[in-house]
Amino acid sequence: MARKRKELPELKDIEITGVAAEGNALTRLDGGNGIVCFIPFGAPGDIADIKLTRKKSSFAEARITRLVKPSEIRVEPRCEHFTVCGGCRWQHLPYDFQLQCKQQQVTDALERIAKIDLPPVSPILGSGSIWAYRNKMEYTMSNKVWLTFEQLESGEEFTDRNAVGFHIPGAFDKVLDINCCHLQEDFGNRLRLFVKAAAKERGFSFFDLREQKGLMRTLMIRTASTGQKMAVVVFGEDNPEAIEAMMSAIKAEFPELTSLLYVVNTKANDTIGDLDVITYAGMPYIEEEMEGLRFRIGPKSFYQTNSLQAYELYKVARSFADLKGDELVYDLYTGTGTIANFVARQARHVVGIEYVPEAIADAKINSEVNGITNTEFYAGDMKDVLTDGFIAEHGGRPDVMIIDPPRAGMHQDVVDVILRARPGRIVYVSCNPATQARDLALLDAAYRVEAIQPVDMFPHTAHVENVVRLTLRDGEGD
Repeated sequence: MARKRKELPELKDIEITGVAAEGNALTRLDGGNGIVCFIPFGAPGDIADIKLTRKKSSFAEARITRLVKPSEIRVEPRCEHFTVCGGCRWQHLPYDFQLQCKQQQVTDALERIAKIDLPPVSPILGSGSIWAYRNKMEYTMSNKVWLTFEQLESGEEFTDRNAVGFHIPGAFDKVLDINCCHLQEDFGNRLRLFVKAAAKERGFSFFDLREQKGLMRTLMIRTASTGQKMAVVVFGEDNPEAIEAMMSAIKAEFPELTSLLYVVNTKANDTIGDLDVITYAGMPYIEEEMEGLRFRIGPKSFYQTNSLQAYELYKVARSFADLKGDELVYDLYTGTGTIANFVARQARHVVGIEYVPEAIADAKINSEVNGITNTEFYAGDMKDVLTDGFIAEHGGRPDVMIIDPPRAGMHQDVVDVILRARPGRIVYVSCNPATQARDLALLDAAYRVEAIQPVDMFPHTAHVENVVRLTLRDGEGD
C-alpha cells in the first residue's frame, strides 16, 4: 500500500520579499530565517496566505490562497487569462520594475556563475512596445479544454470541450481556450477565433492529444513589421475535402493574408520541420525589413519574435563587433543569417554556420535578394562543422566571432575551437544569462569581458537577452 503523502500546511500573513528565477516571487519561511520559498504571481511587498505545495530540505514552493494586503507596486493585469495561461507571469508588475528585475538577473548570473572580472552591466534596453510585440504565435487545437477551478466549482455542465489556445504547464493533454491574447496584434485574435468557429460550424474534429487523432491540430500566425501576414494550419488527418473547406474559408475571410499555408501532420509530435508545407494562397514566406534589408521568413524559419526590439539587439551586436570594413567575421548559430547579413556591409567576408539546413537555405536567399555577395553559409552541428580544419580552409583566423547559441549555450568542443582560433573580438548574444556566464568563465582563459548590454525582448516574462563583448587578452593572439 502506498504511503499517504503528508498534507503540507497553509501559512498565514507571509510577506513576499523578492523576485526569483522563472518569474516566481520568493520569501523565506520561519520568520525570514528558513529556506527560500518560491511563489508564482506574487509581488514584493505582498502580504498573503500561502499553501505549501512542495517542501524540500533546501527550498519550498507554494501558491497564494488569499492576498491579505497587495503590494503597493502591483498593477492590474491586462489579460483575462493571467495566472492560468502561464505565459506572462509578470503582468501584475509595472514594466519599469520588470526591467529592474531583469537587470539584476543578468548581474547575478554573471557574478555568481562566471566568477571573473567584469565591467559594470549597462542599463537594460527596454522594449518600445510592451503589448502586441510578438510576430509569431502558435496555438494548439484540442478536444480537451482546460477548465479553471472557478468553472469546475460553478456546477455548470460544459458540453463543448473544444479549445484553441495554449498548453497548461504540466498538463500536456489539456489546452486553455484563449479568448484574447495581447502579445500579438489583434489580427491574431480574429484569425484564431474564426478558425475555431469555422471548424465547429463544419463539425470538424479537434485533435485528441492522448489518442493522437482529430482533424484540427495546430495554428501558427506570423506577422511582420512590413505588414505582411502568414497563417499555417496544421491538420491531423489527410482529408482533402475538409482541408479545402477550411482553407477556402480562411482565404475568403482574411484577404490581407499574404501567405496562407497548411501541413498534414499524422505523426505523434507537433514538429513540422520534417514535413511538407503546402502553399494554398499567396507566397510561401513573408518578409521583414531592417535598414533597407529584406529578410524572408518561412513557416520553419527562426526569427526573433519581437521584430522592433530585434533591430535594437542587432545594433548592439554590430556596435560591439566594431567593424571597420576589412574583417573576416564568423556568425555562429546564424539561423536564417539575419545577423550575418545585417553586418555584411561593414565586413570583408562573413561565414555563417547553423544546424538547420532549411535555415541555411533561407540565409543564402536573404543574401541573394539583398545583393549581398560577401557571405557564405554552412549547415551542420556546430561542434562538427566548426573545426580547426574548417577555419584553416576559410581564410584562417577570424577577426570577429558573433555567437548566438540556443539556451543550453555552447558545447565544450565549440569553446575549445574558439580558444584555438583566437578571434580578436567575440560578441556573445544569449537568451540565457546563466549558460552565457558558464561559457564566459571558459573563455576567460584568453579573453576579457569589456562590455555587457542586456536587452528586453519579452515584456511581462522573466526572459532576457544579453550581449557581451570580449577582447583577446594582450599576448594571446600570437
